[in-house]
Amino acid sequence: MQDAALARAIAGAGTAIDAAAEAEFCRRFAPRVRLYGLRHLRDRHAAADLVQQVLMMTLERLRAGKLRDPERLASFVLGTCRMVVMDLRRGTARRGALLEAYGIVEEALEDAEPRAFERDKLVACLEALSERERAVVITSFFEEESRGALGLSPGNVRVIRHRALGKLRTCMEAA
Repeated sequence: MQDAALARAIAGAGTAIDAAAEAEFCRRFAPRVRLYGLRHLRDRHAAADLVQQVLMMTLERLRAGKLRDPERLASFVLGTCRMVVMDLRRGTARRGALLEAYGIVEEALEDAEPRAFERDKLVACLEALSERERAVVITSFFEEESRGALGLSPGNVRVIRHRALGKLRTCMEAA
C-alpha cells in the first residue's frame, strides 16, 4: 500500500479506527522518525519520545481529515519531526536560561523550612493581626474552602488575605 492510500484509509475510517492501517503507518514511519530523532537530538530516550509525539500528532491529523495532500504523507511526517525538535530545543534553551537566572531548584528548596527565630517572629506577627485577618490567613492556607468556614464571599476573602499578607510581610521584614 502506498503512503497516499494509507493516509486515505486512516482518514476515511471516520469515527471508527482502521487499526490495520494505523499499525502499518506506525510500522512504516516509526523507524524513520526514530532515526531523525537520534540524529538531531542525540539521545535515544528523546528520540523515542519524538517517535510517539510525531506519530500521535500525525494520526490525529489524519483521523480528523486535516492532511491536505495525502501523496505527501512522508513530507508531512518529516516536517512534523522538524517542528517538534525545534520546539524541544526552544524549551530546553528556555529552561536553561531560567535555571541560569534563578538557580537550581534543589538549592532553593533546601532552605525552605523557616528557622526557629523566624518561626517565633511569624507567630508574633500573626498575633499582631486582627482576629478576622488571622482567621482568613490560617484557614486559606489549611482549608480548601475558607469562605465556607468564615461565611465570607470569595472576593472578600481575597481582599482580606491580600491585606493581611502585606501586613505580615512588613512585620517579618522589620528589624
